[in-house]
Amino acid sequence: MSHPAPPTPATVVAAHPITDRVLEAMAISRRHCEELLPEADWLKKLARAEATGQPLRIKLGLDPTAPDLHLGHTVVLNKMRQLQDLGHQVIFLVGDFTSMIGDPSGRNTTRPPLTREQIEANAQTYYAQASLVLDPDKTEIRYNSEWSDPLGARGMIQLASRYTVARMMERNDFHARFQAGTPISVHEFLYPLMQGYDSVALKSDLELGGTDQKFNLLVGRHLQQEYGQEPQCILTMPLLEGLDGVEKMSKSKGNYIGITEDANSMFAKTLSVSDVLMWRWFDLLSFRPAEETARLKAEVEAGRNPKDAKVLLAREIVTRFHSAAAADAAEADFNNRAKGGIPDDIPDVALAGAPLGIGALLKQAGLVPSTSEALRLIEQGGVRLDGAVVSDKGLKLQAGTMVVQVGKRKFARVTLGA
Repeated sequence: MSHPAPPTPATVVAAHPITDRVLEAMAISRRHCEELLPEADWLKKLARAEATGQPLRIKLGLDPTAPDLHLGHTVVLNKMRQLQDLGHQVIFLVGDFTSMIGDPSGRNTTRPPLTREQIEANAQTYYAQASLVLDPDKTEIRYNSEWSDPLGARGMIQLASRYTVARMMERNDFHARFQAGTPISVHEFLYPLMQGYDSVALKSDLELGGTDQKFNLLVGRHLQQEYGQEPQCILTMPLLEGLDGVEKMSKSKGNYIGITEDANSMFAKTLSVSDVLMWRWFDLLSFRPAEETARLKAEVEAGRNPKDAKVLLAREIVTRFHSAAAADAAEADFNNRAKGGIPDDIPDVALAGAPLGIGALLKQAGLVPSTSEALRLIEQGGVRLDGAVVSDKGLKLQAGTMVVQVGKRKFARVTLGA
């Protein structure tokens, strides 16, 4: 039996008028998102908010297991900021209760739970960093232990009765682990249920997450219906590719830019992305109007140096997380290094043992992880002493002070004693 196609926004009959402002809000909601489900319901909610002046409640749940945010995390935060700017209420939900369970999304091993002290420290770090993107005055902070702790054993069992094992096993990672014979603990099934129950407790109208969270977001929608509420819509944002342009941005892959990194590092790393990946980053990280980005892309395709566009993106990112003055200084520092110049603020390192081999000096100065890595970099012409390329792997350095450079961005002023 075939199902009728869902209505398009143009054909929705809503209780409130679909004004130009509502259509504009819809366009902002959809811009660069992966999925917005169901669109017709979201349009109705936007129309109601416009007609009644009652802001919608928009939820983002974060499990505070890794408190240092990188640019990949800000893709979802950027969308929330856009919705805040439309007048809606953002609920920044710290999953202090659920982080004691551990989220199995995308994982194939059981995650260890956190202590209360770790959770509180991480939550504070998360909020301070997220406030660099979100408007703190329009952000409500909630902790899900507020309603999850009082639920108790009776409430937990009643909640579990509202979802089936068959539905739970539709989730890709559970299915794959079951097929592979990898253990799945019963408590892991509770994570999507508890995340879904958060939506019931908060009466959320929209929940945001990465594409890897889609299953959990839909559980929230199902549970709200079970509890007699108007179900939330869900909006998923793409996962941002990291500096390598292949894997999603992740601290464990080392392909990330942390939002608290210093301005010079942030600027230089942004300029290191490929000319192709740059446009993906413009889409997901830039607040520039879409027409402006399209015009810039056309200029590059017509022969303008792609580095010009990359510099604009790097300046925007550094300005957001530092300041316009920091972006100016970072650009000047990058240009200085590109010409072989030495930055002003380099660490001073005191070493003993002259005469000291170049490989040992680089390792002891903390510029390379091992002597063998130092020798490999010398072979590639990646090591300089006082601006001159080192080619002799057997070089012994006498006592004195010298500026040592490894690659484009690592410097140290080394004072070598006997």
